[in-house]
Amino acid sequence: MSWHPQYRSSKFRHVFGKPASKENCYDSVPITHSVHDNHFCAVNPHFIAVVTECAGGGAFLVIPLHQTGKLDPHYPKVCGHRGNVLDIKWNPFDDFEIASASEDATIKIWAIPKQLLSRNFTAYRKELVGHARRVGLVEWHPTAANILFSAGYDYKVMVWNLDTKESVIMSPVKTIDCHQDVILSMSFNTNGSLLATTCKDRKIRVLDPRAGTVLQEASYKGHRANKVLFLGNLKKLLSTGTSRWNNRQIALWDQDDLSVPLTEEDLDGSSGVLFPFYDSDTNMLYVVGKGDGNIRYYEVSADKPHLNYLTEYRSYHPQKGIGFMPKRGLDVSTCEIFRFYKLITTKSLIEPISMIVPRRSESYQEDIYPPTAGAQPSLTAREWLSGVNKGPVLVSLRPGSELLSPRPLPPERPPSNSLAPASPHLVDQTEALVADDGRRPFSPLEKAPRWTAEHRLEEKKAWLTNGFDIFECPPPKTENELLQMFYRQQEEIRRLRELVTQREVQAKQLELEIKNLRMSSEWS
Repeated sequence: MSWHPQYRSSKFRHVFGKPASKENCYDSVPITHSVHDNHFCAVNPHFIAVVTECAGGGAFLVIPLHQTGKLDPHYPKVCGHRGNVLDIKWNPFDDFEIASASEDATIKIWAIPKQLLSRNFTAYRKELVGHARRVGLVEWHPTAANILFSAGYDYKVMVWNLDTKESVIMSPVKTIDCHQDVILSMSFNTNGSLLATTCKDRKIRVLDPRAGTVLQEASYKGHRANKVLFLGNLKKLLSTGTSRWNNRQIALWDQDDLSVPLTEEDLDGSSGVLFPFYDSDTNMLYVVGKGDGNIRYYEVSADKPHLNYLTEYRSYHPQKGIGFMPKRGLDVSTCEIFRFYKLITTKSLIEPISMIVPRRSESYQEDIYPPTAGAQPSLTAREWLSGVNKGPVLVSLRPGSELLSPRPLPPERPPSNSLAPASPHLVDQTEALVADDGRRPFSPLEKAPRWTAEHRLEEKKAWLTNGFDIFECPPPKTENELLQMFYRQQEEIRRLRELVTQREVQAKQLELEIKNLRMSSEWS
């Protein structure tokens, strides 16, 4: 009998959760009191959107990511639904477009303006009308532009093509009606060729989203699934739910065989729904319980045991819902690998929580930031509907890097993204980390033109702060806004001073390199 070591080597064993300081939280936010089991929060590198309470219909707030602190009680809302908003999702390829699903049986697509909202925003870009009952879920396709999926209480999943001129779309391109009860969650695999769903009948189904056919169906009685998630390229599914004894449970499945789970793990006896989040770049799984204060995280592997428990982040404040930042919006200088936005209704607070790998070096850590999905679609809507499958366009998180995959066709609606930076953190950190490449010996004859081009690009980006032109921002109206603008100016001055210092160091390094080249040429 072979002996296996009890402890396994992992670079993520010591990952810890770091909550943001009070001034970097979003305070006095009127978070919704809905009992629907959804995240109620959507985040991208420019905005945080949160479902809010609203009299006479449904609404949500869109707050610029940098606008932390206490929220104005009269802050403008995005409103236009006749019923409560149940789900919101940002377009992964357009940081200024968001979809919302409502109890009024419609889905609305909103184009958020770049300038700060000064009054309630009611002008939606498109309205999708097709469901007979309220719409509980919306999900964007992960690789194809302008493809949206919605799930309603009419037991139907509808596929919408938004690449049309009509402002009101009455019929979807496909309706999937294989479910016998309310759909509880939807999840795509990496290239969007498969769709996994959970239903109120507690069954997991793997579907072909274009044909609408059921490829796999779980009939296992020992696990009643509530949420389901594809685990990247591992060809596995993870579900959260309850066991026969009503204990909260997570289960891992082979996506090609849903007869019996590969492994099951009971967590506790609480009643809140478990929301799973998976990071395919690090193979880390995060499990967040509604009404809990803690966040458990695991490392997933293809070999047994498939789930390796790491530890948990603990807090005394329970979360009503939770959002997460896409990888392109993380702060790579602090070795941040995931970031949650926790909705705390008891304090009307949104608290960012950063998951950090402790490292001593301040340089870019290549091993924990592999190429990740970027903000560029790899398919048009027409290509995907015709049967083409492509993986996501990969980008490097190293500041100043370019696309790693071949550049696909331009998206159907490019105006918003063409002017927006990839990430506020990446914009802020580009200048702070570009010196890392300068520390290594290099030939000035080869690198000088490229450095000049990067320098010009950084100068252009410097005029943008968190996606907004600092000269187009409206003047502050309250003392709080004035203080926030003052602190942002101080931060900008500090950043520019650091940039000047780094440029001086780079200049000295270039001088030393030239001197070394001259000496080597003289000796030769």
